[in-house]
Amino acid sequence: MKVAVKKIDALRRELNFEIPKERVKKKLEEVFEELGRVAKIKGFRPGKAPRHLVEAQHGALAREEAVKKLIPEVYREGIEQEKLAPLDLPEIEDVNFKDGIVTFKALVDIKPEIKLGEYKGITVKRKDSKVTDEDVAKTLEYFKKSTGDEKAEIDDKFVRGLGYPNLQAFKESLTRQMEIDKDRQNRVDVEHQIVEALLKDAKFAVPQSLVKRQLEYRLSETQKRLKDQGMSDEDLRKKEAEMRKELQEPVERDVKIYLVLDKIAHLEGLHVHEGESLSHKVMEFLLKEANWQSA
Repeated sequence: MKVAVKKIDALRRELNFEIPKERVKKKLEEVFEELGRVAKIKGFRPGKAPRHLVEAQHGALAREEAVKKLIPEVYREGIEQEKLAPLDLPEIEDVNFKDGIVTFKALVDIKPEIKLGEYKGITVKRKDSKVTDEDVAKTLEYFKKSTGDEKAEIDDKFVRGLGYPNLQAFKESLTRQMEIDKDRQNRVDVEHQIVEALLKDAKFAVPQSLVKRQLEYRLSETQKRLKDQGMSDEDLRKKEAEMRKELQEPVERDVKIYLVLDKIAHLEGLHVHEGESLSHKVMEFLLKEANWQSA
């Protein structure tokens, strides 16, 4: 197997493969053996037809199947041989089977070389999650207004209608829920601080092909949601350019975040198991390593 790598730009590579006759012939033999066991040829039971008849009737199919099997095998070997780290599946082009030799081209984007700043010990400031009596009073006032009857009093009688024995029990339950919500929001804020610090110090080229794929996916999801909400196909077409523009920056940011977290996972040997999120696992690690301060 021969492979020649051509650099298209900072992240895109073109790999030109040539699979020699011997390997192609061997793969064809395997395919013909498989076909011979199941091929239906008039006058013979499956698996009993002479080889020359199998080749005569199914030769084109066998060559096509052999190429389908060879390309992924050879591509994986080439990636390992050239020590490349692809971001995604390759684009396969110019597949050719001539004189017993198979050639093809694979276009692939590789992971960028990422230079990180110090990601351990990032200083983060966390706000207090304690809920004050004033916070509860404000929420009760808001709750009162949202009932549509501002004259209603939030008292024992009112909260019994909500399933609570008395006003004190309702306040305690409300306080616990507010603390959970506040704690969740404070964690989001800390994670945001960590991400900002990581992006500020990280230096790398952003793979635009990955941005483009993610943008198309996000655009499709947005269009589907708007269509479900009643927007017409014509209005969706009119808004497409505007939506692309609005999505470009957040999508590019998300790609940057993913690549930075993926790099940290690699450096720290953090393995993601089935059902786990890479970003969640790396963020848990970074939170443990962070330098915590009170806001």
